[in-house]
Amino acid sequence: MAPELRAADLEAVRAQLGREPTTTFDVVARCAVGHPLVIRNQPRDVRGEPFPTTFWLTCPEAVKVVARIESSGSIAQLNERFDTDAAFREAVERAHAEAAQERERLQPGSRDWGGVGGTRRGLKCLHAHYANHLAGGDDVVGAWVAERVEPIHAEAPVGERVAVIDQGTHSCRLLVVEQRTDGAIHELAEDMIITKLGQGVDATGRLDPGALARTETVLARYCRRARAHGAPRIRVAATSAVRDAANRDVFVAMVRRHAEVDPEVIAGEEEARLAFLGGTLGLPVDDAPFLLVDIGGGSTEFVVGAQPGRADHATSTQMGSVRLSERHVHTDPPAAADLRALRNAIAGVLSDAEVAVPEIHTARTFVSVAGTATTIQAIALGLDRYDPDATHRSWLRRADAEAVIADLAAMTNAQRAAIPVMAPGRGDVIVAGGLILIETMHRFGFERTLVSETDILWGLALDSLGVG
Repeated sequence: MAPELRAADLEAVRAQLGREPTTTFDVVARCAVGHPLVIRNQPRDVRGEPFPTTFWLTCPEAVKVVARIESSGSIAQLNERFDTDAAFREAVERAHAEAAQERERLQPGSRDWGGVGGTRRGLKCLHAHYANHLAGGDDVVGAWVAERVEPIHAEAPVGERVAVIDQGTHSCRLLVVEQRTDGAIHELAEDMIITKLGQGVDATGRLDPGALARTETVLARYCRRARAHGAPRIRVAATSAVRDAANRDVFVAMVRRHAEVDPEVIAGEEEARLAFLGGTLGLPVDDAPFLLVDIGGGSTEFVVGAQPGRADHATSTQMGSVRLSERHVHTDPPAAADLRALRNAIAGVLSDAEVAVPEIHTARTFVSVAGTATTIQAIALGLDRYDPDATHRSWLRRADAEAVIADLAAMTNAQRAAIPVMAPGRGDVIVAGGLILIETMHRFGFERTLVSETDILWGLALDSLGVG
């Protein structure tokens, strides 16, 4: 799968490097002035050759100031410390091991290609260590560099920074933003990794130890990345999977270890409010009332509001792409009986939602948020890489969504996973999620839906800043 990449970011990185990038990549951190600061490279280059440097510093100003540190002889000094200081050596080796693990997540079998920047012992590139630190690596050398070079853009105005983590049933997401004195909000870091925390929760009522371990690795890196970008506090919200788990205390303790706060295990109605805030704020009031549908892994929220950003009526249902897939999909690709069972289950939940929120029938504009809708739109648009600028607040026709889901339902999970815009781990649940989307459109008479890339994650950030 090609990583998420905005066309504007591709052009910016080309200009920063002064050449065509030799690997596919995504942007994991931005400078205060808005341009890419750190990119995450895929472990193989465009020729299929190993590319061991996962995190790459691209901002020319940052590259320049780190180069000055290197030119002072610091690498030799740090390597001497590596040889003589056991605690420092252990910390550097821990950074290399974690970097190798992160590369292994992206490309199984790549763990032995070295640590930070492909290094096998000691250190050879301060740029790579600083990039790894900014990306959330537990990197003692990168932190050492940060103390000596930051702020990179001293002239940039400094505003209020907040970091939010949305822990869903299927994915874990991070957003770090800064609000300037003029009210403008700038993104400093955004990321999404599918950790499948809710795997098996519907059947067992408990969070699986393997799912918890996957999630903890990602959560720890996110918390370090937020702190590296100057966020004084990290807000963590958990939704359906954690709400439903009898052993949620294990997750709570995990969040306390890394975020140093208690997570907010938010109720379905609060999840709906935040999704509506993030998904509709800024839309024309003339398009109201809005129906927003947030298709998650464990639940789906139906929210109606007469004003952008302000929810008036909502219901949260026990229907999600993971939950339905685990209950009703028994073959790969799903058999006709599986698809019928999915549609029947969805119809029953839609009837309940219609009773709970009759105001659904007053809505003029249908807004869809979260990964199911955005991925289906990316496929419908024929994108060769996932570009959120192309999908955000674009119209997806019901006929196009139906065609995409028909194609996906005929594929195996391996075939779906190979689609360029399919996030790793989404292919096995997207058919169920897609059926929720198109059956909702059928039931309530919508021929198209406005797809929004901003959802509960941005709702959390806006809410933390007191916006909306």
